[in-house]
Amino acid sequence: MPFLTVRDVQLHYRIYGDTGPWLALITGGRRGFNEFIAFAEKIAAKGFRVLLHDRRNTGASDVLIAGADGEEEIWADDLAVLLGKLQATPAFIGGTSSGARLSMLFNQRHPESVKGLLLMRITGGDFAAGRLPEMYYQQFIRAAEQGGMQAVCDTEQYRERIQANPANQTRLMGMDPAEYIRVMQHWLSIFLKGPRKPVLGMEDDVMRAIRVPTIVVPGNDKTHASVNGHAAAALIPGSILFELPIKDQDVPLLPFSDWAPHEESLASVFADFMNKVQGSAQA
Repeated sequence: MPFLTVRDVQLHYRIYGDTGPWLALITGGRRGFNEFIAFAEKIAAKGFRVLLHDRRNTGASDVLIAGADGEEEIWADDLAVLLGKLQATPAFIGGTSSGARLSMLFNQRHPESVKGLLLMRITGGDFAAGRLPEMYYQQFIRAAEQGGMQAVCDTEQYRERIQANPANQTRLMGMDPAEYIRVMQHWLSIFLKGPRKPVLGMEDDVMRAIRVPTIVVPGNDKTHASVNGHAAAALIPGSILFELPIKDQDVPLLPFSDWAPHEESLASVFADFMNKVQGSAQA
């Protein structure tokens, strides 16, 4: 598995495609990039180089619970360094769910590195705002309070990270539980500061200030209700709204794998979008 050292952590990454413009695709939640492999291969087959990476604290990358910035800001800055080391800038940046949010944050912090944005399954609304703090932070804070770092390591998400990268267990067990709790509470407080809708954690003015070509594909579950994608597309100047032939479902969360039947058509739409942006830039 290829790794690169980025700001004191080892990030696991993979590149699909040998030539063409670069696209960095970012998965949602705290998941590793495996769910995007088939999709990345389809886009790469259309003449692009697609970068997938496990953000720190996800997948097979190193776990490092530290930092004064919010976790998503840390991820954005990690990606900027990773793209620079791969000589892959400027690049198209895209993702699903928190990966879409991170794409917009990356554009805000590193606009010189962005050719365009590909945003899928926008997260927003009261349901998502009520669910995600528990999913991302609160359950792990409770585990550390009740059982120390062993209890954290025993949670499903951390078991997966340790299985993918056994050195993560040593790093986690070496942490003072009080420091782990402090950092996680700090990240939670930053996560809770932003707006709830239409895009969780993203101010409307930030979306209005986006100046790169953007395509938005709404989601279809309660965490990624299509109304949030529509609202985001309306806020981003000149953005393209592309809707899959799907309907909103009354379920908390659908996995990205539910979109597998649409991956080929979505890859074609994204390829056409990026080729047009490339053509306009060259002209």
